[in-house]
Amino acid sequence: MRIGVTLDDNKGVLSEVSQHFGQCKYFLLVDIVDGKLTHEKIVPNTAQHGGGGCVAVDEILQHNITHVIAGGMGMGAQQKFAMANVKIFGYSGVAKDGIELLLKNNLKGGIEACNDHSECH
Repeated sequence: MRIGVTLDDNKGVLSEVSQHFGQCKYFLLVDIVDGKLTHEKIVPNTAQHGGGGCVAVDEILQHNITHVIAGGMGMGAQQKFAMANVKIFGYSGVAKDGIELLLKNNLKGGIEACNDHSECH
């Protein structure tokens, strides 16, 4: 399992989850093996609302993620993740806590669409 988490800073699992998928500055990529975090990497989101059309989704999908944790996300992005069979989860708080909740199956699937963007966010 590889989880992508939206971040506004590069403190890794200690960062707050970004509340705006398309505007996050970084993606935290964590690999999970046998229920444990085995590797983490931070990569910049070079597509921060660049060009529309859910470019940030394409950016993070390049990293072979299977799950996404974000604070908010437009319907267009949600649809692209659904088409790629990537599960999305909404969370507000520290990335480490969100990851732990997901691993314990205590993080609710799905995510509310952002009200200020009807497309990717």
